[in-house]
Amino acid sequence: LESSGMKNILKNLRPERFEDIIALVALYRPGPLGSGMVEDFINRKHGSVKTDYPHPDLQPVLEETYGVILYQEQVMKIAGTLAGFSMGQADMLRRAMGKKKPEVIAGMRKAFLDGAAKHKVDKETANQVFDLMEYFAGYGFNKSHSAAYALVAYQTAYLKANYPVEYMAALLTSVMDNMDRVPVYIEECRRMEIEILPPDVNESLVDFTVVGGKIRFGLAAVKNVGRSAIEDIIRSRTEAGRFLSLIDFCTRIPLNRRVLESLIRCGACDSLGHKRSQMLAVMDCCLEMGHKRLQEKMSGQITIFEFGTSSQEYESYQIEMPDIKEFSAPELLAMEKEMIGFYVSGHPLASYKKFLNKANLSSIDTLSPIDDGRSVRVGGIITAVRQMITRRGELMAQFTLEDFTGSIDCIVFPRRFEKLHDLIGVDQVIIMEGKLNCQEDSMKIFCETLRQAGEEKKNGSKLFLKLDKIRSGDFLIKMQNILANYPGKMPVYLYFTETKKYMLVQDRYWVEPCSQLLGRLKQELGEENVVCK
Repeated sequence: LESSGMKNILKNLRPERFEDIIALVALYRPGPLGSGMVEDFINRKHGSVKTDYPHPDLQPVLEETYGVILYQEQVMKIAGTLAGFSMGQADMLRRAMGKKKPEVIAGMRKAFLDGAAKHKVDKETANQVFDLMEYFAGYGFNKSHSAAYALVAYQTAYLKANYPVEYMAALLTSVMDNMDRVPVYIEECRRMEIEILPPDVNESLVDFTVVGGKIRFGLAAVKNVGRSAIEDIIRSRTEAGRFLSLIDFCTRIPLNRRVLESLIRCGACDSLGHKRSQMLAVMDCCLEMGHKRLQEKMSGQITIFEFGTSSQEYESYQIEMPDIKEFSAPELLAMEKEMIGFYVSGHPLASYKKFLNKANLSSIDTLSPIDDGRSVRVGGIITAVRQMITRRGELMAQFTLEDFTGSIDCIVFPRRFEKLHDLIGVDQVIIMEGKLNCQEDSMKIFCETLRQAGEEKKNGSKLFLKLDKIRSGDFLIKMQNILANYPGKMPVYLYFTETKKYMLVQDRYWVEPCSQLLGRLKQELGEENVVCK
């Protein structure tokens, strides 16, 4: 019930009883969606289309689905009610219709007509009913399966509505190893205004946990950190209290370089009171000192950590942190993504969120094989680009687009890449339209158009280009090509300084303003000759 398509149908259906959810699970499949069954079912439920039955005796069988043959069990019941089929015969009919075996169906039709005649059902009606059964059996779904799915959906919906934080924490734990689903549910938490806290060596347990109405990341989500290391961290914290510094952490836990580096980079050591840049700089020194102390403890030697000492002695065992700058915000986010697989404390698209929400986009997690071949409109940040050369020697590209809910590979074929290559680069935020392709067990988008996101008008509604001298035809063609690469709705005017006259260019050269376009124009015409107002 989470996909956008299912949500739209739910809004139209407006379920009032559990049976409606069972029906919806059976309806939301490629066959019924493409046949018009879904619309017919919804219209019958709300009374805009009259509910009728092919025979009065079938009302008890079809009443719950408003006269629509939806379940395989209904096909079997109809055969028993109108033609006196045994359960075994009815099941044979169901299987034959589902697998579309013409020779078997022909024999079953004769048996059905004979049985219907014995039940005083006229031949014309019996044939019509059999035709309906044969048609709907191709789309029919087991009601028993639908009911099981619907029950789980209802139970989880109840938990989500009444225990939202606890439910989302459990849900995140259940998909912790699925890199595609965790970002979807993190974004759902943000939508529900549930704060997600990053992993923390002083707070986190193994899995996601609820802390004061917020969800704390589990340490098991951090790459390179095994369960034994996590158990050591939790045990030491429980027995001896919080970790006070990086050196304190290293002297209490047997760590290797890989584990410690992963914990620092993902932000799990931020509560130790140092910058990540500082901790990474002294990490090796801390590990060396920590291993030495642990060996002393194991050999029974007395250490300052086992018996009281003066504060002066304790200070002598501390490591002085270098006076260096912290990493930039994008670098810190990139570290989180590298070590956890997704962004937690923020997102590179955060400053674009309002713009993207208004742009009428599909989120990546809602794209489905059901939409294969359809035009889709998505937006996000490009996280990887790979250029390729075709057999004809032409350049094309494949890039990964990521939004708040997931990522998808996008293909730009040579003809379009020639026009769009300036916009395709790592960390570019774009809006793209293209065709969804769901072949070979993977989803891709074949790019048709794209533009830079978030720079709606550049503080103006018209673009003016000042030409202070007569330009050659080649130059004007070059300008046309630049404008054509950034199609949009902003009118473009040429201002001729010699005649002091304006000329509105043809609307096929109107643009969507962005940094790349304005930069190229200023490079050709000069900074002062390109103005948005």
